[in-house]
Amino acid sequence: MAVRAAVLPAVGEPLEITGIELPEPGPGQVRVRLAAAGVCHSDLSLSDGTMSVPVPAVLGHEGAGTVVAVGPDVTGVSPGTPVVLNWAPACGTCHACSLGEVWLCANALNGAASVYAHAADGTPLHPGLNVAAFAEETVVSASCVLPLPGGAPLTDAALLGCAVLTGYGAIHHSAGVRPGESVAVFGAGGVGLAAIQSARIAGASRIVAVDVSPAKESLARAAGATDFLLAGATTPREIRALTGKQGVDVAVECAGRAVSIRAAWESTRRGGRTTVVGIGGKDQQVTFNALELFHWGRTLSGCVYGNSDPSRDVPLLAEHVRTGRLDLSALVTERIALEDIPQAFENMKKGKGGRALVVF
Repeated sequence: MAVRAAVLPAVGEPLEITGIELPEPGPGQVRVRLAAAGVCHSDLSLSDGTMSVPVPAVLGHEGAGTVVAVGPDVTGVSPGTPVVLNWAPACGTCHACSLGEVWLCANALNGAASVYAHAADGTPLHPGLNVAAFAEETVVSASCVLPLPGGAPLTDAALLGCAVLTGYGAIHHSAGVRPGESVAVFGAGGVGLAAIQSARIAGASRIVAVDVSPAKESLARAAGATDFLLAGATTPREIRALTGKQGVDVAVECAGRAVSIRAAWESTRRGGRTTVVGIGGKDQQVTFNALELFHWGRTLSGCVYGNSDPSRDVPLLAEHVRTGRLDLSALVTERIALEDIPQAFENMKKGKGGRALVVF
């Protein structure tokens, strides 16, 4: 069956909107008709080589849709089931999974190396980060879909697959924000805005949003930020001024840049926690001296996929959506067509917007 998709022909080349041939689902596979797919900065990192991916590939890893067909041996979903795509399904058997750290599963991305479809000329295509959400339909392993509980709009629920899981998990799992604590979020893109909302849900007393773009202030405040600062050399000093000269209890860095990681660290109080969510390149070197590591007693930690377990957290997040505590629409800055994805990539390069949502 032919469907339209956004294909990355080679690393560093522009995406091509073209027709591809999808097979029928085989054993343990499902076919999903996409309702929407989020344009995530990780997709840009795949296209420019910051993160490696077999090519040519159909990108897109943040999506939701409806199951239209299932292969043999599939249980749990059937045609008509609304689902959220899970781009990092845990194998359940590796060392990380045995420790309960499913977000670090050693085998989660094995499917990205497989051939899942073909271009019109017969060229084999890989499924990006397992799920190939930048397409009208996709065929994925049954482990890559999670049934969507009622109450969450199917289109906006695409964001649950990455931005919201990551931002929520950074606050609740990695940093462990407690009621009354102060939080600074560096970077008010899709993940940052989700982190701000999650900090509000956690009961943070003060939420400081930091971004290089003044246009992000309205988005950040709508998500729950109590303060907004333009990123600059004096940002840590400004944050300390807002917090009785102490610094915030928790700083969450969502940009993946050395300068903002360092600023987040310096903005955290003595004994506080700094969580790095952003995916930076190998050229982004962050330095600390031995004395400051001892003196400040801060915790600096990385955060992969929000340290989340999608099977546990997606139903919880859907409940937050149903009750109005979490507003997915507030994370969407524009709704676009499949053909507009290349321009959305250009906007991300310029630091614009929160999350573009491809609506099929």
